[in-house]
Amino acid sequence: MKRVLITGVAGFIGSHLAEALCGRGDRVTGLDSFNDYYDPAIKRRNLAGLCGCETFHLHERDICDEAALRLVFEEARPDVVVHLAARAGVRPSLRDPNLYHRVNVIGSQHILDVCRDFKPSHLVFASSSSVYGGSTDVPFRETDPVMRPISPYAATKRMNELQAHVYHHVYGLRVTLLRFFTVYGPRQRPDMAIHKFTKHILEGSPIPMFGDGTTRRDYTYIEDIIQGMLSCVDTPFGYEIFNLGENHTTSLAELIGLIEKHTGKTALIEKHPSQPGDVTITHADITHARTLLGYAPCFSMDEGIARFVEWYKDAQSNTGTSESQNCC
Repeated sequence: MKRVLITGVAGFIGSHLAEALCGRGDRVTGLDSFNDYYDPAIKRRNLAGLCGCETFHLHERDICDEAALRLVFEEARPDVVVHLAARAGVRPSLRDPNLYHRVNVIGSQHILDVCRDFKPSHLVFASSSSVYGGSTDVPFRETDPVMRPISPYAATKRMNELQAHVYHHVYGLRVTLLRFFTVYGPRQRPDMAIHKFTKHILEGSPIPMFGDGTTRRDYTYIEDIIQGMLSCVDTPFGYEIFNLGENHTTSLAELIGLIEKHTGKTALIEKHPSQPGDVTITHADITHARTLLGYAPCFSMDEGIARFVEWYKDAQSNTGTSESQNCC
């Protein structure tokens, strides 16, 4: 049994990881600030599956409060730390870059400092495919130069990779960084395209399509991501970076078509110009993760979207009982 501390535990990825770890018998300490980037009630409902789990303990704390972090680490004494807490989103980072720097860079500095002092076996740290910037040399490889981010969010995640390398080099902290490629599935954040498009199509309202529909993304189903993350929790490295994606791309137009197929409704499309900070393509080379982690994504976009639409419909039909599911 491992003692695992997860920051950002009430988020989309964090809540799934906590369930998987508790499900296999690990002891999980979760930390989340429940900020208002989106409705905090949604985040609390994300933890409903952990209600009654004796090996899960939640702390409502902010990673920008280093003193509070140290108290949590003092109590939990984690073997492994998984750092997921961050301000996410490319477009919002353009509106408030100072907030993104404070949370993602300074907050993460606190995590590194506390890990240096409490010496967990290793730190698993969320990065992002956005560090590849506007590169069209695909598929993206971890060895590619990533010197030209095109949003404040991307810049903070690249800074995180550099911060972590310093702490590995100077203090011997073992760090695994994960470049996630557009993760989707049940409980996906409501501001993400798949969630937003599904909502609008089912409601019969227009969906905003930025650009001409030809931009492509490497979408990754949540269960595949969790499989890769569990391997990272179980396998300490010195300093490694892994792409976690599906190694396939889907255009924006194709994505809308898949959601139409599984909702049984036609989308009303409202066209907009491409947005600053958006990239034309993301595509993961996952050879490194296959080799060292045994990472083997298996969910096609068709199956993943079908599962997401089914979850979304169920979640909407259960909104009347959402308060009873909110145990945290």
